[in-house]
Amino acid sequence: MSEKTRDAVRKGYGAVAQAGLSSTQGGIKGIANAFGYSDEELSSIPAEANMGLSCGNPVAMASISEGETVLDLGAGGGLDVFLASKKVGASGQAIGIDMTGDMVSLARKNAEKGGYENVHFYLAEIEAMPIPTGSVDCVISNCVLNLCPDKDAALKEIFRILKPGGRLAISDIALKQALPAAVAKEVSAWTGCIAGAMTIDDNRNKLSKAGFGDVDIQDAGSDLNAYRDGGHAACCGPSSDADMSAGCCDTEPTPSEASCCAPEPAADTCCVSEPAEEACCTMETSYHETMDALLDTFDVNAYAASVKIFAVKPGA
Repeated sequence: MSEKTRDAVRKGYGAVAQAGLSSTQGGIKGIANAFGYSDEELSSIPAEANMGLSCGNPVAMASISEGETVLDLGAGGGLDVFLASKKVGASGQAIGIDMTGDMVSLARKNAEKGGYENVHFYLAEIEAMPIPTGSVDCVISNCVLNLCPDKDAALKEIFRILKPGGRLAISDIALKQALPAAVAKEVSAWTGCIAGAMTIDDNRNKLSKAGFGDVDIQDAGSDLNAYRDGGHAACCGPSSDADMSAGCCDTEPTPSEASCCAPEPAADTCCVSEPAEEACCTMETSYHETMDALLDTFDVNAYAASVKIFAVKPGA
């Protein structure tokens, strides 16, 4: 991933953070349900913490105990951090890392709204986290590690911050086989969630290279079409749910002019009278229409999968 692409990903997720998405929207809640979140879990946290960006429920598989320190990579609006905070209790802490300033601001706002006292959010990249060495019991993440441009560096940093015997429990996207060239070109704009993914074997090899043991990677069996079925909310976020479409683009931009992952939308294609409208416009309707057309003819589940990845830092 080039710096230009990294910046595009950051801006794409920044637009999602500003779009006003939440579990109050049926499509967004449906995505979370499809990837393992219960209605009870979603209702126990601020609705705005869920923006339909998940590909699994890492907290459910992390075996988090009271008093532990848990760190979430790419915390977004705080969804998994808030769920983890309930498990670690007042004697523990839940930490979120995100490289997007708008996401960190949203997460902190959600934390204040929910009255959380054992959570902390930091603006940082996974390859260089402001976390002391050997201070974390469990690292979780949700459809994020595939976005790291240098996965070896990211895993090395995760290994550093974990305590001996600490564990990695993440949900992510992995490739089952190489993507067709034409499809890879299209989904590379999907903020890297598929195009940036590794195969299951590559994930296992990189974890072992970083020093992790007890590596276990399982296909979660989730239907990746849930992103489309849940109101066209792919990893980049939704495009045109009924409650978001009003007042967005009056003129339909072309993929070359604007997309949810593009550095800048064309100035004359979007209405910018309100921040939410600008964010919606940035995510560009025609992009998701293109994705819908692809998913109608391309079996994404044959090429990619939501996976559960578990590994342990030796030495306990």
